[in-house]
Amino acid sequence: MKLNDIIIRDPFILSDVVTKKYYMYGTTNHYDGLGFYCYVSENLEDWLGPYKVFTPPKDFWGKKDFWAPEVHIYRGEYYMFATFKNDNMCRGCQILHSLSPLGPFEVHSKIITPSDWECLDGTLYVNQENKPYMIFCHEWLQINDGTICAIELSDDLKTAIGEVKLLFHGSDAKWSYNKPIWCDHFVNVTDGPFVYQKNNINALLWSTYGKDGYVIGVAYPKYSFVENDYIQEEKPLPIISGGHGMIFTTFDGKDKLVVHVDNDNGGHEHPSIVPLIIKNGKIGIEI
Repeated sequence: MKLNDIIIRDPFILSDVVTKKYYMYGTTNHYDGLGFYCYVSENLEDWLGPYKVFTPPKDFWGKKDFWAPEVHIYRGEYYMFATFKNDNMCRGCQILHSLSPLGPFEVHSKIITPSDWECLDGTLYVNQENKPYMIFCHEWLQINDGTICAIELSDDLKTAIGEVKLLFHGSDAKWSYNKPIWCDHFVNVTDGPFVYQKNNINALLWSTYGKDGYVIGVAYPKYSFVENDYIQEEKPLPIISGGHGMIFTTFDGKDKLVVHVDNDNGGHEHPSIVPLIIKNGKIGIEI
């Protein structure tokens, strides 16, 4: 199947050098809504799947909102950062583990995010000292002006260490729009953080709403990804009704951005891959 045939939100593509294949994960509530699936390709055009890679055990706390799975290679093994929800518990981020990109993934960590916070979209960041962190969103549903935060992780990625650090608010981007059409009060959404470190560029992608709908912003840390010292880009990336993106490197060394588009056409969202452009030390895309 082609990308346009795949209904998915929050796409994440792993370029796996071991198998020389691309693995795409994402939110796929149109299936059974419980668990995660994966699509596989050798050329980014023709995809096989979906293959189920995580089935929650019967006693798993998450009962709905299986969202935004990301698979990172850490110390040679595969770790899935994902979001879950229970009607009696706050939405939270947790880490799963597998020896294969096709799973089966199994529960690895405790819930990483604070138990009394509504959180989502955790992603892995490892600093120059090989210290792991999770960067995630504290959701607008609870605090109106959503935030991007960071928490240090234990070396085995099983527990959080120390206190949460605030990185920035959704309202820090002056172009962000605090009155989405679907909401009856003022809010600033924060979604989908993703760390990019390459070509002497440090950048954090994140998603929110601008005047034209769902978009991707770029924030540049002055000194550290886990400190409150970000400079917001003056404009979002020029993608219409698309967001929650991440950057991956193809096997021929090209960086590309994958996002879901048709965000406002619920049930018809699909992935789109566009080439990344680096100009004057900043991230851009080909359109």
